[in-house]
Amino acid sequence: MEDKKEKDEKNTFIKIRFSEPATIIFGTVLAFLSGIICMQIMGKVGVSANTSILGAVFAMLVSKIPMSMFQNFKSLERQNYIQTIVSGAGFSAANCAFVAVAILFVMGETKAILPMAVGCIFGTVFSVYTVGELFDSPIFPAKEAWAPGVATAEVLEAGDEGGDKAKRVIQGIVVGIVGSIFKLPVGAVGIVFIANIVSMLALGIGLLIRGYCMPLTGFDIGTTNIPQGFMVGAGLIALLQSVVSIYQSSSASKKSKSADTQAQENLTVPGSKTKKTVITALAAHVGGGIFAGVLCGLFTEMSPAKIVLWVIWTAFASVASMIIIGKAAMYSGWFPGFAVTTIFMTIGVLMGFPPIAVAVLTGYISSVGPCFADMGYDLKTGWIIRGKSKNPEHEVYGRKQQVFIEMLGAFIGIIVVILFADMTMKDGLIPATSTVFATTAQMGSNMALLKELAIWAVPGAVIQIIGRKYMFGVLLATGLLINNPIYGIGVVIAVIMRKIIGDEFMNCRDAGLIAGDGLFSFFSSLIKMFV
Repeated sequence: MEDKKEKDEKNTFIKIRFSEPATIIFGTVLAFLSGIICMQIMGKVGVSANTSILGAVFAMLVSKIPMSMFQNFKSLERQNYIQTIVSGAGFSAANCAFVAVAILFVMGETKAILPMAVGCIFGTVFSVYTVGELFDSPIFPAKEAWAPGVATAEVLEAGDEGGDKAKRVIQGIVVGIVGSIFKLPVGAVGIVFIANIVSMLALGIGLLIRGYCMPLTGFDIGTTNIPQGFMVGAGLIALLQSVVSIYQSSSASKKSKSADTQAQENLTVPGSKTKKTVITALAAHVGGGIFAGVLCGLFTEMSPAKIVLWVIWTAFASVASMIIIGKAAMYSGWFPGFAVTTIFMTIGVLMGFPPIAVAVLTGYISSVGPCFADMGYDLKTGWIIRGKSKNPEHEVYGRKQQVFIEMLGAFIGIIVVILFADMTMKDGLIPATSTVFATTAQMGSNMALLKELAIWAVPGAVIQIIGRKYMFGVLLATGLLINNPIYGIGVVIAVIMRKIIGDEFMNCRDAGLIAGDGLFSFFSSLIKMFV
């Protein structure tokens, strides 16, 4: 009887719904503001802001207002819901819909802009749903790093608990802001102390090779397609490894008799469900590709065979980008959204699709893959706040609420783009990534490029096979694609420091570094937008 009582108490929790009026009203207002600001920042500065941290700060500030209507926001779960909707709106507006429609604007295909935005709604919202179904599964365990999510959770908990944790976070924030003023890679240092150390080493090595290859050898790797080739090989192997992992975990779950696999690993999503979710996602994105293609009027320009190939490639690339970007984000806190999307669109070009079809393919993929990472970070924050699955029923319920409110945030972000993108782009605010995508979409088939990609895909694949668990190949390729050597130095030094001093000293301070870097980046970008 005593054991039963303890079990009942353990499984008891207060169900806090995302749809509470105060949460929806306050969250919606902040989501609209987040979407507008992040879209403007993406157009003017070319980077997106860390809206998770910003949303967390806003939620904490509201909880401190001495009025009865704001008292419920003392709950960390409600703060997590606010942070989630703010993050979802800002990210979907800047990184998903705005990047997608700007490709068409640059190409002069303005008639397809609104249909593309509507197609992005389907791709983004279903991607958010897919993340919710795959989070804490054998291929995306909640216990893995998801570093920005950990940082957001520690900021929220520090604001709630105060004491030593709050002091550590504040110390980190101060150092993060000061370091960012002097252009030091403080955010990267914070991530290293949370993320998988081997994965971060791979990223650091890639960054250093890209940054110092030219000064040391006279060979500029950035002017070649070597990084893209590496990503093709590593990405495809990572995808195959994920498929094998899904199959193995599904088979193990079916064979287990006394206790199933996910219980042994403390997972809330079994391998069998993971397999079904991936198949469902593939089928849904076949429908999404057809939907986007019809809306944008693509199918009048292609033969029946090309139409079928385009739909299949769009669906495959969408699911593959989610898995590759999600795995990279999970282990390292970095998501190679631009790189992965570029690879799939380049292959689309080589398949002989017309430029407008490649542009829509690219816009759709860019609305699907990157938001997987953002939602994964937010779910990691919620997972920590809800007790790290000590009460599985509570975790599953809370995760579902987060998915619903992130869907709402994503929808709001894309509506913001529909309302304001035309005005923003006519003012000359166009994301740099969209210009690159538009140029690539119009370059035509190039067999020399295909050969170069194929040659350099081989070492990328080999490295990914060797460093399988840590996404070593994908993250090395990510580093090769980014021309930021100072970040490479910061990452490698932080890896060495972590091996020497351990994690204790940086506990909570690492989250503060990430938060300080994110807050400085957001407000400095906001200032640049008006200058």
